[in-house]
Amino acid sequence: MDIGDSNSKKKPDKKGKKEERGRKPGRFRWAVQVFFISVTLSAAMSFASEQALDGAGLALAFVVLASFILLGIVFDIIGVAVTAADERPFHSMAARKVPGAREALGLIRRASKVSSFCNDVVGDICGIISGSTAAIIVVRLQEVLSFRSVVVSLAITALVSGLTIGGKAVGKTFAIDKSTAVLQLVGRILHLFSRHKKG
Repeated sequence: MDIGDSNSKKKPDKKGKKEERGRKPGRFRWAVQVFFISVTLSAAMSFASEQALDGAGLALAFVVLASFILLGIVFDIIGVAVTAADERPFHSMAARKVPGAREALGLIRRASKVSSFCNDVVGDICGIISGSTAAIIVVRLQEVLSFRSVVVSLAITALVSGLTIGGKAVGKTFAIDKSTAVLQLVGRILHLFSRHKKG
């Protein structure tokens, strides 16, 4: 009995080691993919921001700033919702062929990657671009007001930080409470895109 017990204890350990070895290449591959996605997306969004701000007035600069803050909050909501959502309602929707249900299930089954992309990749890029846009606004405000003061910089920085952090805090609560509704909407948007591609 002792020999049998010792053998049964060793087998799971070997299996566990094999599983860990199998996961490492997948994790490394995902890390490389995230790196290239981040670089590409950051370059594209930075270029879009620079084009929008080129020769723009203060009003448009504030609109661009608000857009990137809002984009970061929206993707943060999606990233939290996908980790908090339950598959069961979407199984029922998929059985009834509700548009977007299958896409939502796909997001939930890849929750760690989707969350990483939404919260870390898009969220961080939006934060960086918001900071650079805020710096441009500070310079233009000082030009308009015809004086340079650290107060202007502090006020804009505090405003951006407050809107970003406060917005994400409210968004996280909403995402947890309404995770099914959030993913249903995202699923429908993805479904529309997939239909256009097929067409």
